[in-house]
Amino acid sequence: MARPEGRIALIDVSGSSTGTAADGRQLIVPPPGTLRRSIALFRAFRVEQTDPDLFYGMLAADSARQVAGYTELAGKTVLDVGGGPGYFADAFRKAGANYVGIDADLGELAARTEPGPGTVLGSGMALPIRTGSIDVCYSSNVLEHVDRPELMADEMVRVTRPGGTVFLSYMLWWGPHGGHETSPWHYLGGDYAARRYARKQGHQPKNVFGESLFRITAGRMIRWAKRGRSAGRFDLLDVVPRYHPDGAKWVVRVPGVRELVTWNLVLVLRVR
Repeated sequence: MARPEGRIALIDVSGSSTGTAADGRQLIVPPPGTLRRSIALFRAFRVEQTDPDLFYGMLAADSARQVAGYTELAGKTVLDVGGGPGYFADAFRKAGANYVGIDADLGELAARTEPGPGTVLGSGMALPIRTGSIDVCYSSNVLEHVDRPELMADEMVRVTRPGGTVFLSYMLWWGPHGGHETSPWHYLGGDYAARRYARKQGHQPKNVFGESLFRITAGRMIRWAKRGRSAGRFDLLDVVPRYHPDGAKWVVRVPGVRELVTWNLVLVLRVR
């Protein structure tokens, strides 16, 4: 499945993307599809807990550019399911989009500052949004935190207008960081990993297996997407490993291998 090429209004999808951290630092992500970009994002991921402004600022800038490779953002209404504390809001608004963020956790919405205009408190599995009213429905690293991921994906399709785009990205359980802060012990079981973390750290992990973190695979959601395509609900534009260079896109086509090395899977849909 080829990725659409071209230059999108306000975003050069072929060059480096930039963002600004909360402390004013300029954040630069190398051009898409390059090994340099992958290395930069993986390095930033290592400081997610200690320097979230750097990681999420870079990820948001890169994400807006990635979405812009499939659809124009300027003037479009973007719904971010699980939008969190505003990093993605900054990036999509910089691209000219009308941004609406929804999150089920008020603490996440207010993690950086008070929730601003265009912020909604609600569940991704029952979106309080009118059917067919959104141009671009986006979600990053949320699907692994819900116990009914197909329902959330169905809701994202429902609220997106015909011709609109759904961009769904999530962390795979069997990848190196599938257990989030409990990794790599999740390979021995999610419950064990959570107990070990609590014993070592003196408190429960933020993401508790079976409560706010669930086992989800690439195969499960690819099968969901193929069923939706066969039913005529949407076109499946792309299935890609989010952080990998272009030369490694083949991994998503190999069952088993993709679960271990994809890390984060992206599904891109065009609603009919």
